[in-house]
Amino acid sequence: MRGCGGLRRAVWAVLAPRGRGSCRGPAGSTRCRPRLGAAPDLKSINVIFYNLSTTADHSVSYKELKDLLKSQTIHIDVREKWEIGKFGKIPGSINIPLGEVVEALRMNPEDFKEQYNQDMPAKLDHIVFSCMAGVRSKRALDIAMSLGFSRPQNK
Repeated sequence: MRGCGGLRRAVWAVLAPRGRGSCRGPAGSTRCRPRLGAAPDLKSINVIFYNLSTTADHSVSYKELKDLLKSQTIHIDVREKWEIGKFGKIPGSINIPLGEVVEALRMNPEDFKEQYNQDMPAKLDHIVFSCMAGVRSKRALDIAMSLGFSRPQNK
């Protein structure tokens, strides 16, 4: 099941009191087992509720991204311009640095076309955001969703 690691860690946070339990492996090993019946602290309980309330996964794999780029998907690269110069441009992508995403997605279509040399994505278009490590693309995804874009994803 995709994305269950966070839930597993959250449950472990409740079950595993700090510094107690039995270990069959080296210190810090994942083979440590918690002492049952220990009362969880409030911070651990908050972790569980946070992980249980997480929304749907909007990420795509590299292979899925390659397949999507063959279709009518709009790919927006949110890396900075110097990163594009140093590491190269992703063919077919639009470079909109993260700091410009809000303004760009609110532009009128003529201004967007003039600034980025591409048609502006519509609210119903399939958009995939990407960056180097996925942190900025996740932020861009959140921005797009808050602006009413219904099909954004991130890589």
